[in-house]
Amino acid sequence: MDPVIIVGAGPVGLTLALALARQEVPCVVLDEGPGKDEPRLARSVVLREDTTALIERLTGVPLGEAGTHWAGWRSVRRKQVMREVTFDDAAEDPENLGAPNPAPLHIAQHVLTGALRTALAGEPLVKIAVESRLDAIEQETSGVTVHTRGPKGTWWRGSYVVGCDGPRSTVRKLMDIRFPGRTAVERHAVAALRVELPWEGQALLHRMPPWRTSGASGGEVTGRPLPEGVWRLDWLLPPGKDLVTPELLVGHVRETLAGWSEGPTPSYELLDTGVHTVHHRLARRWRVGRVFIAGDAAHCLGALGTHGLDEGLRDADNLAWKLAPAWHQGPREALLDSYQTERRAVVAARLRAADQALPLLRTGSGLRSYVRGSARGLDALLTDGHLGQGAIGSPGTYAESPLAPKELEGEVPVDTPRGAPVADVRVTAEDGSFVQLRDRLGRGAMLVLLIAPGTGVWERKHWATAGIMPRLAAAVTALPYPAELLVAESYPGAAAHTVLLVRPDGHLVTALSGVRPADLYTAAETALGGPVKASAEEEEEEASATAGSR
Repeated sequence: MDPVIIVGAGPVGLTLALALARQEVPCVVLDEGPGKDEPRLARSVVLREDTTALIERLTGVPLGEAGTHWAGWRSVRRKQVMREVTFDDAAEDPENLGAPNPAPLHIAQHVLTGALRTALAGEPLVKIAVESRLDAIEQETSGVTVHTRGPKGTWWRGSYVVGCDGPRSTVRKLMDIRFPGRTAVERHAVAALRVELPWEGQALLHRMPPWRTSGASGGEVTGRPLPEGVWRLDWLLPPGKDLVTPELLVGHVRETLAGWSEGPTPSYELLDTGVHTVHHRLARRWRVGRVFIAGDAAHCLGALGTHGLDEGLRDADNLAWKLAPAWHQGPREALLDSYQTERRAVVAARLRAADQALPLLRTGSGLRSYVRGSARGLDALLTDGHLGQGAIGSPGTYAESPLAPKELEGEVPVDTPRGAPVADVRVTAEDGSFVQLRDRLGRGAMLVLLIAPGTGVWERKHWATAGIMPRLAAAVTALPYPAELLVAESYPGAAAHTVLLVRPDGHLVTALSGVRPADLYTAAETALGGPVKASAEEEEEEASATAGSR
């Protein structure tokens, strides 16, 4: 079987390659660059709890040591503090990973890609081809052939192609996929500087700062901490395409630092600058035969504090576990089709929410008719985007997915809605070790989690053959997909002996009351896209064998 060809060596492409390799799928990553990333502190990303856990699981690197988990969040309007949030220190307390208010992680993008490249350097199933720019794709029923130009231009043969090659995606263009939307929804001037600010470790959104003057600073500035006393500051620019000159940017820096310090401008070291332009676009199709697109190649979003990389990493996580069984066992078309159905719907909902909120947040028109207490309501919507909450910022659920089972007789509610990411509780693995639930994801297996109070104080050998465990273990063995049986003392909203079925990407399939083998099998089969249909050749062979036996 030919490898999966991944076009693009940014965070999404590298994450997808690692995720596939962990499921024993070989990959070729086509990198049009030299194989390393230019250090740019003005290019940083904010990762939520689930995407941080995904990268840490794949790389084995605790990202909190390379980035900064925010200690808190402050939202200020003029001189008034509108909202303060204190985060649970998940980086320092592993038991807090499933807490309701985990800290976002702010990390320089080149540091993130560096961690991914280091992990891939020791991965024998992944080959990275540098200075290889894609210029042709040819696909047929049995595979895909692509051509690259460059010093070592050649043809490559693959089983599937995934375009992770950014908003100007060559893969998307070669597949003639439309990419409608809006250009320059927002523009921000960006500066990375080393400076001491009054809010150590806290991110800050300051709207309508009182020191603003005509042509400087604008109406909104955001400060986000990075390691070693470095801060990234973003100033929302007025509509238009006015040039951001070095003089204007230095004026922004000096005025903002002086305003925050309530005195003279403190000493600072300017490290990097840039202009960040936000577009809102959504590809019409995310799959054409054996060719897929992901990340910025499939969607652009980022207004109102949201961060598109989170969604790109979720694309990679969603697609990896669906490509793996297709590579190992043959295509499951319904399963592969569900990638577009699930992911496009989630991103479309976030884009709609942001586009609907933009006129209210940026002009204030009609806000009172939508939100009680217009200033605080406006601030709450902006905070949702920055912190990954609400319709604008929170991770989506797949409740309406074609992979969601119909009503099951034994289904019971838990605090996690069907199709949503599961809570990261401590579990006992099959080898008797205590681990976090998310540590078992992405291994090419579904997870079956039994809630059994009291098991945490006994060694697994004492209860693994007692009570309902043998019957549940037999049901798990009979599932149509590899599955791992885990046990937890408790789970939010779950009664004792509840059985949870979790997809390899961490989304809940169903929760059942007790051991119900038929329901469990039906739910797992539906989550895989339904029963596997025999190919035309297999049907012909079966017919011949039947005829020969008569």
